[in-house]
Amino acid sequence: MPSPTHGTFIWCELMTTDMDKAAEFYGSVVGWKAKTMPMPGMEDEPYGIFDTRSGDEDCGVAGFMILPPEMAGEIPPNWTGYVGVDDVDAMVKQVVAEGGSLRKEPFDVPCVGRMAVVADPHGAVLCIMTPVPMDNPPPMAPIGTPGTFGWQELYANDGREALAFYGKLFGWTLDHAMPMGEMGDYLIFAHHGRAIGGMMTRPPAVPVACWSYYVNVASIATAVDRIKAGGGTVVFGPQDVPGGSQIVQALDPQGAYFALVGGA
Repeated sequence: MPSPTHGTFIWCELMTTDMDKAAEFYGSVVGWKAKTMPMPGMEDEPYGIFDTRSGDEDCGVAGFMILPPEMAGEIPPNWTGYVGVDDVDAMVKQVVAEGGSLRKEPFDVPCVGRMAVVADPHGAVLCIMTPVPMDNPPPMAPIGTPGTFGWQELYANDGREALAFYGKLFGWTLDHAMPMGEMGDYLIFAHHGRAIGGMMTRPPAVPVACWSYYVNVASIATAVDRIKAGGGTVVFGPQDVPGGSQIVQALDPQGAYFALVGGA
């Protein structure tokens, strides 16, 4: 029986070509504070943490690091999500058995956990991780706090095929489907009864299957102004979504795609 945390999104990470500029941009747009620290086992390569404020505490919500030079010609700067699993090695075998692929063999990150990089049968990439148990885990901001990730979205080659795949891996279930006319259904999926994201068959404008991660902000209008002022580019929105919120999708100055959700 999987643990309650198996299948939970636990982290997001930005690979960028300029950590200082990324810290400045997202600090303005989202309100994150940035700090860096040595990477365990690779002390000459800094790892950045984005913090959001919750009450009297700073809470880490995402990481950022330099896109390795050997990868720069293959993939652009990007955001990638981490899903917590009970056993990384066993999950890698299941991913492959169900038609997915292994992009990076399981490896240990000292004092953090064991992880691997996988892709679903359509090619959308995720990191999976079994975190090291902590006696005193760091503080976490409540769901919905500005600066936290509020939604996960998958553009798949076939939305229902993708949901079936992830259901086998992580226990995600269909919460409900929203018809979108010629674009098909938007499939809202849940983890232990709580809706955490959506899947859809990708439109022609989206060239490959991919995941997208939405950060909560207080005001979309303010965020749009700051995206433009900071050298980013709005590629979609603002658009109203069910529940009274708005979304916007954008590229940061280094070319990484990101999305925001919040009030007008």
